[in-house]
Parts: sequence; structure tokens; C-alpha cells
Amino acid sequence: MLNTLGEVLPRAAALFGDKTALIFEGRAYSFNALDSLTNRFANGLQALGVEPGNRVSIYSGNALEWIASYHAALKCGAVVNPINVMLTPDEVRFVTNDCGARIIVAPLDKADALLSIKRDTPLEHVVVFGGSIAGSQSFDDLVARGQERFQPIKRLPADLSTIGYTSGTTGHPKGAMLSHRAVVLNSAMTANLHARTAADTVVTALPCAHVYGNVVMNGALLTGMTLVLMPRFDPVVALGLIEQHRATMFEGVPTMYMYMLNEPAIERHHLATLTRCTVGGQAMPVAKMEEAETRFGCPLLELWGMTEIAGLGTTHPVYGFNRHGSIGVPLPYVECRIAAVDDPGRSLAPEDVGELMVRGPIVMQGYFGNDRATTETIEPDGWMHTGDLARRDAEGYFYVVDRKKDMIITGGFNIYPAELERVIAAHPAVAMVAVGSQPDPLKGELAKAYVVPKTGASKDAESILMHCREHLAAYKVPRMIQFVDDLPKTSTGKVMRRELKNLDLRPD
Repeated sequence: MLNTLGEVLPRAAALFGDKTALIFEGRAYSFNALDSLTNRFANGLQALGVEPGNRVSIYSGNALEWIASYHAALKCGAVVNPINVMLTPDEVRFVTNDCGARIIVAPLDKADALLSIKRDTPLEHVVVFGGSIAGSQSFDDLVARGQERFQPIKRLPADLSTIGYTSGTTGHPKGAMLSHRAVVLNSAMTANLHARTAADTVVTALPCAHVYGNVVMNGALLTGMTLVLMPRFDPVVALGLIEQHRATMFEGVPTMYMYMLNEPAIERHHLATLTRCTVGGQAMPVAKMEEAETRFGCPLLELWGMTEIAGLGTTHPVYGFNRHGSIGVPLPYVECRIAAVDDPGRSLAPEDVGELMVRGPIVMQGYFGNDRATTETIEPDGWMHTGDLARRDAEGYFYVVDRKKDMIITGGFNIYPAELERVIAAHPAVAMVAVGSQPDPLKGELAKAYVVPKTGASKDAESILMHCREHLAAYKVPRMIQFVDDLPKTSTGKVMRRELKNLDLRPD
């Protein structure tokens, strides 16, 4: 196995040469072409003064230039700072200040905003692709001037490779420091469990800036797969790409599958080349997983991960038991356990619900410049708090119950939104659902379901409530149902429960 990320593309080019590595917006790029492009841009970055350990931020959606910038910076020995493309200029200002970025790479439509905040940050250069603008450096010009040969700077496996910022749901986001070993090992072990090989073609719209998308991208380069990368998710386009490229894998978050399942065009597409798919980022209701497996004709493997562990922590092996509703088993070299919420040193018995904790070489080195948050998150013995409530069965499979922060307490009873979502999603008229809380003067909080109905289905709230009463304890049944056209989502397609209140109907 490789030791550092700077070695990934040179090795891939040596092994796979002119085989297609990437298909993006209709154009194909070989492993040799990607290696050459990143060499040229690495020389360009060095010409701008990038040195080992410098921070290079990438603020973009999926693009050829994103992949080139990522691997070029790593070849230079720099530390990559992937920025969620949905962040505002003010949030980008905070992130670049916090990590001390010297360079930021972005598309033309982000340039004006970045140039306006540049003077308030350590940024020395804004590198723009897709066009040019005064005050910036042109990605294309740097590539054109860069030599085709580049010797990657040697780094150690324990050296810092990435500073990835959390979503920042409370206060400012925190920068998780990830070593080269953490990212390479996570990508390699994920590929191992999912049996990824050079014979595979994967279609995905997962953002490369997100750890799930990053693992998919790096896993494809490590194993010689062909990566069909979408700039953004569209269900009709995704179905067409799977058929066109005879994809063997599709990888996404639950909402992507639900959109495709609700798309009438799915009946017209040939999907028989798929051999397995993966889903993560959020719990997917079992009923929807079963429907997806029936429509796609292959296993759907659930996974779990987070920024602080460089990607996945658990998943299902292709050649193993696939238990719907479970996030699977730990990656090789990784330990997971369920700890008492009030005593992280005490492990719980099988089936007891507690906090999921993880330990191993994929765990972050800490939060950049935030020792207090690091100490609160990582115990002295290396076990890291995840913030997820979960349980483990007798055979070692883990099941996420919900996020601790999302738990609803009604009349003293704990309600987990994910449990309600799993039940409601099984109703035949429901395409997607998310459950949030509403304040109540008597019971403290009440559960409210926001439902996107299937195409052509009637909006029958009482039918859904009757379904809930059949499958849930009385105190768990949502007290309110609101039909909506869509749900608020992150750039990865993950539903943002904290934004559900913005959908609430206002009295006239």
C-alpha cells in the first residue's frame, strides 16, 4: 500500500497508463493525462511559491480542475483544504484565516467574491479556472507554462495532508487534521471491502470536497477504476450515465436514490450492469433500500463515516452479510465500540444504545488550532467521540440510532427522527421524508414529519398517520405532517434537519 497521497497518481499512471481514469461532462481523461496535468499544475504552484506544509484551499464543485488541484498540491507536499462549495464568502474568509491558506483555487464565478475578501486573509493568490479576471492567476496559464515532469516532494505517512472543516452546526466550523496515512488507508480499505478493481466503472455526483466523495475519487485512482463524475446530481442524468457507460457501481446519499426511484424515466433505463451500489451520509430507510435493490438489481451497501476519520469508519463487505439498517462492520485496522453516554470509558453490552466511538490510524490528529475541542473529542487512550447514538449486535454489526443532537424529547420520552423516517418511508405514497421537532408548552417537543409525496400520489396525511400507529409506539407517532415539494439538503444531498423549520407553513 502507498504511504502518501502524492504517490497516488504517479503510481496509477505507471500501472494503468492510457486506460480511462475520468469521464467528466462528456470528455474522457486517461491516467497518464491526469498525471501529466497535475505535474504541470504542481510546477505552476511551485512557481507561485508553494512550499511543503503550505495550505492550498480548493473552493469548487466537482470539476477536472478540482482533481488536478488536489493532487498537484499534494505532489508539492502542501496541505489541502477542501472547502464546501456552498459556503458563503464570509465563511470562506473564516476557513482560510483559520488554516492559514496561501493559495485558493476556484471557478470563475467565485472569483469576484474571493478577490473581495483576499485582503482580509493570508491568501497570496486566487487561482481561477473556466476563464480569467484581473487580480487572479489563471489555472490554464499556470498549466501551460508548467513542465510535464515533476518529482513529488517526499512526505511521511504521519505528516498532515488535509485540513477538512466540519459543517459548523454550532459556532464556527472546526478543521479536522488528517494525515496522509489516514486518507490513503481509508480509501484503500474501503476499496478492499467493496471489491473495487480496474474492471469497474463508477458513476457518482458526490462532491470531491466531501470525505465520502474524496474516498470514491481516491479509491478509483488507487484501483484503476473509471470514475464517471457528475458536476451535480440529476436523477435523469445519473440513470443515463449508468446505462451509457455500463457502470458497475453507483455511489450516493439516500436522497439521490430516492429521487431516482421517484423518477418515471427509471423504467426506460438499462441498469443490469450494476453489481453493487453504496449509500451513506445519512441513514436510509430499510424499505427504500429494498426498493432500490429491486429496481437496480444489485446489493446496496450502507456505510458510515465522518470528516474526522477521513471518510468511512464502517461498511458492509461485498463478500459478506449485508444487513439493511446496519452501517456494517469496522474497516480493517479500525476499532469501534458503543460507550455509555455519561461514561465514555465504559463499553455497553450488545443491543444497548450508547455513543459510537472509533479508534485507529484513520482518526484525525485533532482540530487545527483548537486544543480544547480536540481534548473534548479524543480521549487520552485514542478513542474518538462521534456524536452518534448507536448499538452493536451480537455478531459485531453496528446500527446508528440517530445523532445525539437530533434526538427529540417529548414528555420525557426519547424519540429518534431516523426511526420515524424509516417507518414513514415505507408508506407507498412517500418519496422522501425528514422528521424534525416543534416546541410544545406541555411536552417540551413534538415530532413533525415533512413528506415529499411520490409522483402522482395523493397527499393523505391521515393514511400516513395510520401507518405510523401500526408500526410505532403511540408516543413516537408524529403529531404533525406537512407535505413539501423538497427537503433542505447539503451539497452532498444530506437532509439538513435543522433547516426543516424554514418549511413550516405560516398562518395567513
